[in-house]
Amino acid sequence: MSTQPDHILIVDDDRDIRNLLADYLEKQGLRCSTAANGREMKSVLEHHRIDLIVLDIMMPGDDGLTLCRNLRGGNDAHAGTPILMLTARGEDMDRILGLEMGADDYLPKPFVPRELYARVRAILRRARALPPNLETAPMAGSRAMHFAQWTLDTVNRHLVAADGTVVALSGAEYRMLGVFLAHPQRVLSRDQLMELTQGREADVFDRSIDLLVSRLRQRLSDNAREPAIIKTVRNEGYVLACEVTAESRGQSAP
Repeated sequence: MSTQPDHILIVDDDRDIRNLLADYLEKQGLRCSTAANGREMKSVLEHHRIDLIVLDIMMPGDDGLTLCRNLRGGNDAHAGTPILMLTARGEDMDRILGLEMGADDYLPKPFVPRELYARVRAILRRARALPPNLETAPMAGSRAMHFAQWTLDTVNRHLVAADGTVVALSGAEYRMLGVFLAHPQRVLSRDQLMELTQGREADVFDRSIDLLVSRLRQRLSDNAREPAIIKTVRNEGYVLACEVTAESRGQSAP
């Protein structure tokens, strides 16, 4: 049975760049749609299932950071769609803000299309599977993980609060939380978290782990000043400071 190619949405106000990237990615076997702004991006998302969004930061009107924040703040089917942010070379603040707002990766301009394709494939691989290190963990055969008045639905890949509110997670957030839930009450260093969530494709950008933990705390309503769920262990890393119970695939929900 043939499978549909991954569908990539390229959002950039420069038509030549949009067409160049779309043509290249389609030659690599991907399906591409393009949008020049946030309005067109919304229209594409309403009519198509998108597997990954390539989103330029510098655009007139709502810029890429705003569009990323709005997408991650929603609870629709696209809230967790992986995002690759295109940033101006040397603009570290844009890169940091992009990660804080929920981007899964970033690529500074100028770049060659081949590098973009490599990043896209890496993000798609990570979005579809937990790292191999977690395959033997309790999470692997579970349909849900319960912790600190929260439930991680591993089938739909989102969080559920005690009152039933559904909280969408990006692919990076889901993988990071999966690592913590697989290793509760165990201090994990930044290097360990980087390896477990991104493996050999890990970026050397040290703050990416801290930013990802910060985003998870926001999703979990965990006080950043005095967190109760994901705690900081000074000079060592982070720890999920609560018990975790797994609900097996064949088990009925409580």
